[in-house]
Amino acid sequence: MQALMVVPRGAENTLTLNVAGVPLLVRVIATAMRAGVKELALFWPGDTDKEIWNQVKVSPALGGLHTSQIQSFPFNPQQNESWAAMSTVLNDEFLWLPWNFVTSSRILGRIEPSSVLPLIWEKPILLSKKLIAGGLRFGVASGSDVEGIPIRSRHDIPSAERFLVRHSGKLTDGFYSTLNRTLCRPIVRALTHTRVTPNVVTLAGLFVAVMSALTYARGTYSAYVGGAVLFFVSGLIDEMDGMLARLTFRESAFGTWFEGFVDNSTYLLLFAGITAGLYRQHGKNELIWGIALIAGYALSVLVVALQRKGLTSPGRPHEYAGRMNRLMETDERDLACCPSDSHLY
Repeated sequence: MQALMVVPRGAENTLTLNVAGVPLLVRVIATAMRAGVKELALFWPGDTDKEIWNQVKVSPALGGLHTSQIQSFPFNPQQNESWAAMSTVLNDEFLWLPWNFVTSSRILGRIEPSSVLPLIWEKPILLSKKLIAGGLRFGVASGSDVEGIPIRSRHDIPSAERFLVRHSGKLTDGFYSTLNRTLCRPIVRALTHTRVTPNVVTLAGLFVAVMSALTYARGTYSAYVGGAVLFFVSGLIDEMDGMLARLTFRESAFGTWFEGFVDNSTYLLLFAGITAGLYRQHGKNELIWGIALIAGYALSVLVVALQRKGLTSPGRPHEYAGRMNRLMETDERDLACCPSDSHLY
């Protein structure tokens, strides 16, 4: 997909504003890339410091983006002449991408092609050259309902960051994950303005899980309560690392593997701690059942690892959960359409 972005004159002070740990212009473009944009047609005013763009384009978050810059004329989306001058640059279908509009890649990815032109060009909209070639008709509104926050000054940043944190979950989140992410939002937002990396957060979760297991292993009622509280905290931290990675565009294959490794280790530690605690409290029989539970969980981890390897490409293990959910949804639809005939046998 191609995107068209027009940076207006006088925007220098806003382009580099830090929004949840990422410069505004980098955030807008990187979000579009995660929604499927591979090419950017960029109007960069001649009197705007080009060094800003030189620093933006080398950002790791924009790796793989192809850009073409147009600086020879003042672009106005409400003038036919501007569009005519861009006709040789634009693809048949392109995304109008406002330079200061903060949203999520999931929201951008859901935009459908528009059959009319917008009256106000402040929100992203998917357009076609054919529509533009028909001539601009003022007063025709697209009715675009794309959620997001336009950044006009520093005063808009807090609301934009709250919006981003609120939309930093996954499509596969259930009630429990959604609740946990809601509790994590203030901390995650604060972490975006620090040097703390998602992998450091993952390590912190592992440390809390170890403390939970050691607490469970004491084998008293108060220890079980304390262990449960610590394990809940480790679960909250487990949500934070992914949220922080997505907000700051620091997702990686290693980070996904490391998070999965720590998740599995956390549950093994939990079961080991509970087993040790029950053994101390009730004796040998609890130890036997606990070892069986740990062995069963280890086997399930092995099965999931093999499935992940078969269902995802080497550099994208994070796609596993989404693909498995889609396969299960397909099975549910097939069962609904074609009920089993097992009663005939």
